Amino acid sequence: MARVDPVVVLLSQSLITSFECDGQGESFQVVNEPEGAGAIASMTGYATAEGSAPGLRWTWEIRSVNARGLDIRLRLPDGLGALEAPLRKRLSDRLARGSLSVSLRTTRSEDATATGVDAAALEAALAALTQIRAAAEARGMAMAHPSPADILALRGMADSTAAPELPEAEALLAEADALIDAFAAMRLAEGRTLAQVLSAQIERIAALTEAAGTAAEARAVSQAETFRANVRKILDTADLDEGRVAQELALLAVKSDVTEELDRLRAHVGAVRDLLAAGGPVGRKLDFLMQEFNREANTLCSKSGDAALTAIGLDLKLAIDQTREQVQNVE
Repeated sequence: MARVDPVVVLLSQSLITSFECDGQGESFQVVNEPEGAGAIASMTGYATAEGSAPGLRWTWEIRSVNARGLDIRLRLPDGLGALEAPLRKRLSDRLARGSLSVSLRTTRSEDATATGVDAAALEAALAALTQIRAAAEARGMAMAHPSPADILALRGMADSTAAPELPEAEALLAEADALIDAFAAMRLAEGRTLAQVLSAQIERIAALTEAAGTAAEARAVSQAETFRANVRKILDTADLDEGRVAQELALLAVKSDVTEELDRLRAHVGAVRDLLAAGGPVGRKLDFLMQEFNREANTLCSKSGDAALTAIGLDLKLAIDQTREQVQNVE
């Protein structure tokens, strides 16, 4: 295995532990570590739960998608606004990143009892019955008089405007705790699969980095032979200062050298492995490292000057892009 410059390793570690801005200069802030900090979690998740009381049913729902930070949106019924602050605290204590939508919907259950008669509905029903009776009598048709029970059975006649009593906030918060537990567990389960995918992809990047190192060594040999042959031709046909020619060739060799890029790629591979092993909310650090990976791969391709090394560099860029797509899901 190729030797990595310890200075480059320290630089990579420094980048992921103390970086303050991304490519656009936006400030980063280290967020609180949630429970399960030793495992990778996905930012996508979903959970639902239901509850009921006399005359009332309700449904909890929580879902999340990717986001740069933690964004919590709550939709609560009227009269339950007191749940917002404790819900936000519970969610922020357990989660570090993601765009969360939390809703609590209430509906009347079939066992809801009527409290009287809707006066407006009764007036409309009686008017309609009068109109129907008049039309029937005009045609010589006899109609029986409806009973009060018949009228009360008409749709919308029962007055149920009095809302059933809402459950206590503590009871709803206890349900919310169980819901958040299930939601966090789902994100961790997805995170375990995601960590396996990322591990396989980073090993692919590591293998391509070593292949690039091998190709760079082979290129150096052929490049040196080409340089020597060209120098002999030039010196045979022109009166040039050999020392000056040697300086220019050395400068060309330095410009095309990819040792530093390969060292930094290896150091970044090690940093990603460490982050995956440590777990927790490491998504931002991984995303930052993907930017550094891409920077080094671009430089390597621009310095290549060799078909084999360029092909490996392009494969490396593809692998980095695929890895970055997965990193976008990491909390």
